[in-house]
Amino acid sequence: MGVPDFQSFLRPFLQEASDGKDHRFPEMLERLAAHFGADERDLAEMVPSGTQSRFENRVRWATFYLRRAGFITNTAHGQFRITPLGMQALAKYPVRLDGRTVKSYWPATTPEGTASTSDGIEVEPAQQTPLELLEASYAELRRSLRDELLERIKACPPPFFERLVVDLLVAMGYGGSRADAGQAVGRSGDGGIDGIIKEDKLGLDAIYVQAKRWDGTVGRPVVQGFAGSLDGVRAKKGVLITTSQFSEDAKAYVERIEKKIVLIDGPRLAELMIDHDVGVTLVSSYVAKRIDSDYFDGAG
Repeated sequence: MGVPDFQSFLRPFLQEASDGKDHRFPEMLERLAAHFGADERDLAEMVPSGTQSRFENRVRWATFYLRRAGFITNTAHGQFRITPLGMQALAKYPVRLDGRTVKSYWPATTPEGTASTSDGIEVEPAQQTPLELLEASYAELRRSLRDELLERIKACPPPFFERLVVDLLVAMGYGGSRADAGQAVGRSGDGGIDGIIKEDKLGLDAIYVQAKRWDGTVGRPVVQGFAGSLDGVRAKKGVLITTSQFSEDAKAYVERIEKKIVLIDGPRLAELMIDHDVGVTLVSSYVAKRIDSDYFDGAG
């Protein structure tokens, strides 16, 4: 069926709580899953960060909206129940209760006495929860940064690309020191191998590297040639890096051979640079947190 938007949970939530009894959040999750006929796939669908199921995230935000409006209230030991105002809302809105309507019941100030909205600006509730909007915005920023990085990489001269590969491998924990890695990569050029880099700081094993700024799709012949080069030095591990992309045939080939060859295409290269802070700088950082229900369940 797909996970409903979080506003669609508002009235069903109140309906499930309309017996006037105390309820716990996990129980309400089960009730709402049954109400919407959610299957295992719906319940397993995650928000982009993979930290929480989309179903749970949307129910939690529905809970926040209803609690803020005074439609439900917390009771002892991490439980909640519907309030008389919540019962009135059920009767007044028999079909649907949307986010804008619920927000109209929010108090003008927070419990601390500060304004409940920023500068008095009314924000229309979205179909997604605030966490989903935040993660979607982050994903778009990351995609834009990845694309810009890839454009910059393609415009740089070959020696710079070799230094970039060295910086990335060292940032990922390979190559020992920066000096060791710099001597290894970009010097060999022997039979399709551009460099040899330590797998760890002690140099217990070696990884053979080929890094090229190809314009077109890299096909199986190139990958197969690199694998043959590994045979020539009795190596079993290699990394093939390109600024373009690999063909499906090339990807299938490395899955079938005994050697371990990792293919890194342009988008993946840019993603790794972002993850390991190579060629990028931090602008701002946000940490999203939520209530630890287990902590409060032990109260009293």
